[in-house]
Amino acid sequence: MPEADTVAIDPSAIAEADLRDSAGGAYGLTAQGFNPKPYARLVAEGLARARLYFGDDVDVRPGSVLRRMVEMSALEHARTHATLAGLYDSLFVSSASGDALSRLGEELGLPRPELQASGTVSVTLAAPLPAGGFVIPAGARLLSAGGHHAALSESARFTEGRTTVTVRVQAFYPGAGHNLDPAVPEAKLALWNPVDPALDGLRELAEANAMASEAAAVIAHTAPLTGGELLWSDARYRELVLSAPRSIWSVEAMRTAALLVPGVEAVQVIDEYGGLDLDRSIFGNFNFIQNLFSAARDYGSSYAFRVLVKPSPAAIWEGADGLRASVAEALEDLRPIGIFPDIRQAEEVGVAIHARLVVRGEPLPAGDRASVNASPAAMALKQRVLDRVRAYVRGLSFGEPVRAAQVTWAMLNEPGIEDVLDLHLARLLPSPSAFDFATAVSDAAALQASLLPENDNMTLSRDQVAVFVDDPSGLEIL
Repeated sequence: MPEADTVAIDPSAIAEADLRDSAGGAYGLTAQGFNPKPYARLVAEGLARARLYFGDDVDVRPGSVLRRMVEMSALEHARTHATLAGLYDSLFVSSASGDALSRLGEELGLPRPELQASGTVSVTLAAPLPAGGFVIPAGARLLSAGGHHAALSESARFTEGRTTVTVRVQAFYPGAGHNLDPAVPEAKLALWNPVDPALDGLRELAEANAMASEAAAVIAHTAPLTGGELLWSDARYRELVLSAPRSIWSVEAMRTAALLVPGVEAVQVIDEYGGLDLDRSIFGNFNFIQNLFSAARDYGSSYAFRVLVKPSPAAIWEGADGLRASVAEALEDLRPIGIFPDIRQAEEVGVAIHARLVVRGEPLPAGDRASVNASPAAMALKQRVLDRVRAYVRGLSFGEPVRAAQVTWAMLNEPGIEDVLDLHLARLLPSPSAFDFATAVSDAAALQASLLPENDNMTLSRDQVAVFVDDPSGLEIL
């Protein structure tokens, strides 16, 4: 056990409630993660329980049989806690290690990369040494007869009296296949890359002395390159996995990110050039022989995808801190490079309900119909009915019609509602001054209502979304 876990804890300092608590208290799975019990804590709890169950006079002195049993049990429990802590940490990229971290990365499509093999070679400058010395810079590429690539990890510096230097090299490509063994002729590094700009100085020196580059600076590869079979360290791989995007460009990723923005109730992402363009009415009157399936793209305009947002009633759309800006910020790190979202507020169509309700079993006051409907009990019942209809309308997607049968079903699910008669859906069109559907319907707004026939559905276009109008005046209790 670690030294910190062997520090003795006074058993009398442990509260009796902790001894009887089966939930683990501050240990085990907590809101901050998994907190394993240390060995010293387990021993102290075991001794405290022994005194609780057998009396304060029980012998738990060092060397006693009962204390030995407590210590042996605590040791195994401490190992169990440590194992559980390791299992918990293995669930997250930030804390996983070894194979667990590799599996998490593979799920993201990022297998743990292999390292590049490394080793040393000796380089001998056979051409005359220029005044002031000569340097082959780090990064200069070497080749084998089999086409393997390697590069200098450090510069090879030649001076008077030092024309042979040993330098570190590293395989250009990772993997065990580049553990280059000079005993294999195809894997022996003996050539300079003829197109590497870093070797221009060597080529000029060779040309000045009528020599080939390989003859001007001779490579001696005598020891194999090793380490290509190894994988990235946990720290380096964890940084890669944490910084990698969790999704490539996809409609689902964009929609999920926008839905998490406070104030957004629904989102529709439309990628017109990435799929079927539903804006063009071509079906039934399209000649596939004479015309293109879609009109040519305007190359003078930037390519953008459309994001339709249904804001919540409390959301503010415009402004630096408005919903449009917040959605744009949420999509910034997920959108494809050079492709920008065209974020629009969806066209909201208010839907109100007019119906007569047959009520049974509810404690409504006596009196005429008008006084009954105006009573607090009746208004509370109507509000509960409206809440059920609101939940249904809120779950509708863009362009999905409001179905009268679903509205009736939602109202009948409220206890006390025995029947729904004369149901009419009302379409409330926003006025030019941006009518607010979040408020109660005013008399002026009611004039804009278009009452649909009895039990008729309210249809919407694909850019429209239904917004429920919380107006109990359309409900009448019989």
